[in-house]
Formats: sequence, C-alpha cells, structure tokens
Amino acid sequence: MEKKDLRIVYMGTPDFAVESLKRLVEGGYNVVGVITMPDKPMGRHQETLQPSAVKKYAVEQGLRILQPVSLKDPEFIEELRSLQADLQIVVAFRMLPEVVWNMPPMGTFNLHASLLPQYRGAAPINWAVINGEKETGITTFFLKHEIDTGAVIQQVRIPILETDNVGDVHDKLMMLGGQLVTDTVDRILEGTVKAIPQEEMAPGTELKPAPKIFKETCRIDWEHKNLEQLYNFVRGLSPYPAAWTELLRAEGEKPVVMKIYQTAKEPAAHTLKTGAVCTDGKSYLKIAVDGGFLVLQEIQMAGKKRMPVTDFLRGARIDENYFVV
Repeated sequence: MEKKDLRIVYMGTPDFAVESLKRLVEGGYNVVGVITMPDKPMGRHQETLQPSAVKKYAVEQGLRILQPVSLKDPEFIEELRSLQADLQIVVAFRMLPEVVWNMPPMGTFNLHASLLPQYRGAAPINWAVINGEKETGITTFFLKHEIDTGAVIQQVRIPILETDNVGDVHDKLMMLGGQLVTDTVDRILEGTVKAIPQEEMAPGTELKPAPKIFKETCRIDWEHKNLEQLYNFVRGLSPYPAAWTELLRAEGEKPVVMKIYQTAKEPAAHTLKTGAVCTDGKSYLKIAVDGGFLVLQEIQMAGKKRMPVTDFLRGARIDENYFVV
C-alpha cells in the first residue's frame, strides 16, 4: 500500500500533538479524520469556546474533525467506523476504549513522551525533569488494554541538560515526535515493525510513574527536599504549571502565594533555618535549604506579572525577617 492510500485517523489535543499531525499532512499521508477534545468554555462567564490547538490546525487544513464528549457514544463509534481507517495514531489525547483502539486493521499506535516502560502516565516530561534524569526520549507503541503498556515500535533518546526546564524538553520532544510518527507509519507500511513487549525491555528495573500533576503537587516542600531536588522541582514545572510557595514575614501574618519559574543553585554550609529568606533588598533573593541556598531568579507574586527578582525587589520591601513555607 502507498502512503497516499493508507487511511489514517489522528487523535490529539494540545500543541504537542500539532507537530506530528503537521508532518503527516505535509508529508502527503492520507489523514481522513481528526479526533480532538470538544471546545473548552473560557472567560468569566464561560461564554467563549476555545478550540484545541489540534482543531485549529485541522480547520486550516480542511480536515474532517470529530469532537466527541464520550468516546463510547454509539453515534461517535459509527461515525469513526465510517471513516474506514487502516491505522489510528494517538498523540497527547486521552484513554481510548477498546472498541476504538481495536477498530483499524493495522492497529492504533501512540506517541508517548518518555522512554517506556519508564514514566507511564499523564506527565512524563515533568516527572523526568523533576527526578533529575539526564536523558529522556519518545516512544511509539501499539495500544492495548492497560495504559502505556503496549509493545514498543521505536524510541529516540535525547539528553536533558542541567539548564533545561520542562518547556525546553517539551519542545525538543515535540519536534522529534513529528519525525518519529512518520517514521513509524513508514515502517508499518513496509511491514518491517518488530514490536518489543515492554516487560522484555527493563527486567528487574524499578519503574518510575508519571501521574497527573495537580495544584498541590506543585507546592514546594522546603523541609524534605535538598538543594538539588528543589532546583529540579522548579525546572520540572516551569513554565507550566509552575512551582509555588507562600511568602510571609511573621507568624500570624497572611501569606502571599509566590510562583517560582527560574532558580540557580548556591551550594554552601550554613546554620540558617530551612525556608529563611536571605536578601540585600535589591539584587538577590535566596532561600536557605538543605545543602545551600536556592537563588530565585524569576518569580510571580499573586495578582502580579511574572518578572525577574531584581524587578520585584525594586517595588517590594523584602528583608531577612521573611521566610517561605
């Protein structure tokens, strides 16, 4: 079969999924339908509907779009079946029922932003950076019942640099993912795929999960994390959703929420209480932690814009009586 004859249904929602769809369209592959999330109500009164990044691109390209509320809806299942897909591709979408992933004769494969079997779950890029990994990558694998556990088709590895935040790694993997998706389709067309069961890839290795990240997940634990862990935690949540803490001057005062986007490490021995603020009030702001000081470089106070710490200090009166919790 030629690629122009291979009927592909593509499923995805956020920016990460646009690059792979774009590569398929520009590469002359036959995308007969795009499945994405329903438009999201936005605004104070939820009066504005915001389409997904994938929908915006699909509309520009004149592709057929389906936006089911439920993937088990009988009308959606029939409409999907009518597309007569040979192959389905999933990139940053949601869990599929078997009636959907088992529909096309060539199967359904997923692009996952980790080196499976490590970091199965909703936030693999965040957790790889938070955990201080030195490398990560992307994987294509065939879907089966248990989420992120299907046989691996291909993987590409990349280093995580000491200065990378999750946004940097996301963008690198997004671009590599577009290429890997088309390479995987080509291998399926050529009949050269030899998918490897994940249980054969890392026998005896402890698997690290990548669960969904919630607001409370992003709260900084000053007491139980050391300097290196805190540095990685901030960059693993930057620029989104962002690590946060509370800044206050004295017990009983109302704390102010502070998001932290960028830091530097200053290893040192000290006798200060964990969470103590050290500052000259104009050029630096750092927090005493286990192993030294976490130097704050870019922050956002509640109700304010994101800004360099030097700009914040020019407009705020912060002294060494402050601390974070």
